[in-house]
Amino acid sequence: MARALLARFANRIERPDLRLSQSEDLTPNRIKIEVLSGLTVALALVPEAVAFAFVAGVHPLVGLYAAFLVGLITAVIGGRPGMISGATGALAVVMVALVAKHGVEYLFATVILMGLLQVFAGVMHWGKFIRLVPHPVMLGFVNGLAIVIFLAQLTQFKNPDNTDEWLTGLPLYSMLGLVGLTMLIIWGMPKLTKFVPAPLAGIGIVAGIVIAFGIDVPTVGDMASIKGGLPSFHIPFGTGEGIYPPAMLAPFTLETLWIILPYAVILAAIGLIESLLTLNLVGEMTGHRGGASQECIAQGTANVVTGFFGGMGGCAMIGQSMINVKSGGRTRIAGIAAALFLLLFIVAASSWIEMIPLAALVGVMFMVVIGTFAWNSLTILRRVPKTDAFVILLVTAVTVYEDLAVAVVVGVIVSALAYAWNAAARIHAVTRDEGGRKVYEIEGPLFFASSDGFIELFDVKNDPDLVVIEFERSRVVDQSALQAIEAVAQKYEAAGKKIQLRHLSRDCHRLLTKAGHLMIDSDDDPDYEVAVDYSVRTGILGSH
Repeated sequence: MARALLARFANRIERPDLRLSQSEDLTPNRIKIEVLSGLTVALALVPEAVAFAFVAGVHPLVGLYAAFLVGLITAVIGGRPGMISGATGALAVVMVALVAKHGVEYLFATVILMGLLQVFAGVMHWGKFIRLVPHPVMLGFVNGLAIVIFLAQLTQFKNPDNTDEWLTGLPLYSMLGLVGLTMLIIWGMPKLTKFVPAPLAGIGIVAGIVIAFGIDVPTVGDMASIKGGLPSFHIPFGTGEGIYPPAMLAPFTLETLWIILPYAVILAAIGLIESLLTLNLVGEMTGHRGGASQECIAQGTANVVTGFFGGMGGCAMIGQSMINVKSGGRTRIAGIAAALFLLLFIVAASSWIEMIPLAALVGVMFMVVIGTFAWNSLTILRRVPKTDAFVILLVTAVTVYEDLAVAVVVGVIVSALAYAWNAAARIHAVTRDEGGRKVYEIEGPLFFASSDGFIELFDVKNDPDLVVIEFERSRVVDQSALQAIEAVAQKYEAAGKKIQLRHLSRDCHRLLTKAGHLMIDSDDDPDYEVAVDYSVRTGILGSH
């Protein structure tokens, strides 16, 4: 029995596609583009990782190590070459309560459990359920995330010495001017040359101007020092102090499991939702679909490893993924290069990176916002159904004011309810006489939302002794549909009359046969398109 279960579990594991590129030839020019794109992404990752570490209430290196490890592992084995992963704000806002109450070692333990849950989801192929996310929800997700990225950059316009105060006077004007210059370079560079990715050129030119002229503007070093060593293996379970005193190690007990489990489940769900939506978005931009299950396993593996190396975990980053795609990154090389450059910054080049003005990085992210926001959604709001327009706005708002996972779940639920309502409203019947029998030709799906409307279609009192219900243009979907068919049959039975079912599709026939409603066990109708009329057995589900 155990061997059979393990065999079934193993059969679910598909051979991953680990090619460096799905479509691009790895020429010297392509490799150059990938490496420079990775460098651009790495520069943009530094302030993001530090900022998210601050949000979670942990040391900046915890965020930087997470960005390196998650980025490297997902780049190597992820389901979508060209996609960038790292520490994210969506996860950080969930972590802050855990860190504040129990300490950073509990966070490392949670990240490990989070990763295990994500690997399990990938092995079970649960990533395919991302297909249930409707396009209006995708538009709302993209717009909401673009707004979140924009709002996050506004914090860079605050005084580094007093984050409660905004910059004023010359520092503000200098910041705005440098941000504008960076955006202008990113916009104009591709018109002159594509030898260097435009975002990298923007960062390099603006940083050179600031350093050469000694312009006093906030830099990466004003946020925090990024200097550190290689991440070291660390087990967060045990007794005594952890690697960031005075935080204590998490005891390896059931009590610890019950503390971290709710956080791990939430983090795993948020991480997978954001990663799979980004996977689809990058796939649409590059014209190549990614492997959802492979991405789930990659994200989970990355988080397990990160938890054992003192990182805060992470998931796909839409902003950095957009930078990579816009810079020409299409293969795994860009993601690997970004992670390795980030490690190089931490270990050997921190003093140089800390001199980069935040204005240059803000300018890059503002261009990401402009490129990410689905501007066409503003023009189609009046053209699409009102329900879809409402879902776009709802998901956008919830993403901004709550978080991504809640927004997507809300959007899917609202879309599903709207579909159910519309489908229920479509059910109706066309009647005709057929040799002394009355035939009801049902049109529209029969399911929980339309079951009451289905029952109201029939005129039991005035119908003849034999009534045929034609399902050629309908489908019997769920238990509520079975209940409705039995309720109609009982009404006719109580009046001394009979009903028969005709033209059942194979799935409808199977459903009704399993429930025990069909008195004739035959597949003739769906297989050979012969109009077999099935009598209905009542009393199967009971009456209410």
